Amino acid sequence: MTKIHVLSPRLANQIAAGEVVERPSSVVKELLENSLDAGATQLDIEVDAGGAKLIRIRDNGCGIAKDELSLALSRHATSKISHLDDLESVATLGFRGEALASISSVARLQMTSQCVGAGEAWSVRAEGREMAAVLSPAAHLQGTTVEVRDLFFNTPARRKFLRTEKTEFNRVDEIVKRLALSRFEVGFSLKNNSKLVHHWRPTHTLAEQEHRVAQICGPAFIKNVVQIDIERTGLHLRGWVALPTFSRSQADLQHFFVNGRCIKDRLVAHAIKQAYQDVLYHGRHPAYVLYLDLDPAVVDVNVHPTKHEVRFRDGRLVHDFLFSSLHKALADIRPGDREAQPQTTSVSEAQAVDDTQHQSWLNLQPQSAGAAVYREPAPSESNLNYRSASQAQSPSVADQIAGYSALINPSQSSEQTLGESASAPEIPPLGYAIAQLKGIYILAENIQGLVVVDMHAAHERITYERLKNQRASMSVTSQPLLVPHSMAVSEKEASCAEEYFTTFASLGIELERAGPETLLIRQLPAILQGANVENLVRDVLSDLIEYGTSSRIENNINQIISTMACHGSVRANRRLTLPEMNALLRDMEATERAGQCNHGRPTWSQMSLQELDKLFMRGQ
Repeated sequence: MTKIHVLSPRLANQIAAGEVVERPSSVVKELLENSLDAGATQLDIEVDAGGAKLIRIRDNGCGIAKDELSLALSRHATSKISHLDDLESVATLGFRGEALASISSVARLQMTSQCVGAGEAWSVRAEGREMAAVLSPAAHLQGTTVEVRDLFFNTPARRKFLRTEKTEFNRVDEIVKRLALSRFEVGFSLKNNSKLVHHWRPTHTLAEQEHRVAQICGPAFIKNVVQIDIERTGLHLRGWVALPTFSRSQADLQHFFVNGRCIKDRLVAHAIKQAYQDVLYHGRHPAYVLYLDLDPAVVDVNVHPTKHEVRFRDGRLVHDFLFSSLHKALADIRPGDREAQPQTTSVSEAQAVDDTQHQSWLNLQPQSAGAAVYREPAPSESNLNYRSASQAQSPSVADQIAGYSALINPSQSSEQTLGESASAPEIPPLGYAIAQLKGIYILAENIQGLVVVDMHAAHERITYERLKNQRASMSVTSQPLLVPHSMAVSEKEASCAEEYFTTFASLGIELERAGPETLLIRQLPAILQGANVENLVRDVLSDLIEYGTSSRIENNINQIISTMACHGSVRANRRLTLPEMNALLRDMEATERAGQCNHGRPTWSQMSLQELDKLFMRGQ
């Protein structure tokens, strides 16, 4: 070991640069965040060779005064915080004062700026080896331009870790897109090797914002989204979440912003994933662009050098708010919503509370040429039962359920046939049945054209939701174990279980702490008899320690109910009459999450008259 000594400023900055400056996209991110904090409304980005050769960013922000330009390149120099109290309520994207010093230590940096109200501009230049800032007069409009050349020119070992020019530019492109999504009021332009790649003007209306989202995330995304705008208990969630049918094979279309800062947080991801339970196909990932606004004092953004992660003061409150808001928003989607608004469906705060919509359905009523609005009619007065013998439960499944022993009949609906619909003033969103294809699909006609329904998948969802509602209206039936089951856990898990005894009890599981690292399971929900309860309790404890909440017990119960619903639904080759098919369509319109079966597969599809005409080349 050598003697303890103080590192030179150059070496200290280069070490700090390893945390902040990983690749050209890191430089772009830091500089753009500085420009946004300076109040810029237009940002012009230009890169050469993927950013390794040149990064130039021009903004029209407030600028930097002459006597502060050299200071701006010093370590821990910032105008965004002054006291410790400021750190507890950070409202800016940057605040550490490390970015410019770190960048200038591994590149050739030149910054030119004119401050608001100043009649002249000045430029400061610094290169990695000398770290000496040289100030000189310059010609520049209000704002700041930062040029970063030859990134890692003095650290060749790190330069070797850069990927190809195309890969590095793609990373820069992704950073610019995320910031463009975070600030709709700011214009952005991006050039690569002097070629214009993106140009987004500032947006002020919802339609303009959706246009920018479509440009960044793709037009298919914005055509398959639910618009969210919910505010409660000091939290405001807004943005767009994709319908479950628009899922991804990878988690590559997920953008979440906290107070305008793009983050990737495990708690947030878990809450959103749970909101898509029962509707997302196995192995698929949801797509979303969401914004959470809250008091900066209740979120800590100073937990990671790149500020990609945050810590919430009350993580459970945030988790429950995200889950309940998105879960209810997705559940409230009805077939009529998608027909009347193919672009977006607005979910207001009023829709974020429980209602009795499953007792009625939405009708689409033409008001004038080219216009259509929703209204909610009274439930049908005439009813039909379309339950068949194939809906009987298997005794082995039914014995697992305490409190009910048979599937409830689907609600019954109108006998109105297609012939009668011609004179009816209102046509339901899924229209009226006209035929059954191969004993599997229901063909129906609505205002738009042809509707094709997978009758087993649709009935499975209807039955599943009814069973869940019936179970929710009853208290959990538990069964004591003849011999309590002992399980060894860590002391941390045992303490967590002791803290959440009432939570376990509300779900039908009675636990007792028998020692520092021992738990006794004395009682279980009757529906979970025979399940691997020890693993279930361990998983629940893991969730409670990580997120402060868990839905694993509920999910296990729902899986059993889902199996019951599958066995109790109409099967393929079961011939239905027109009134029975129409009753099924009406129940779909009144059932939450009716667009997907319990396994996440779609239950119905729409073909418009225009699509049919195009298929047969009519009018061409």
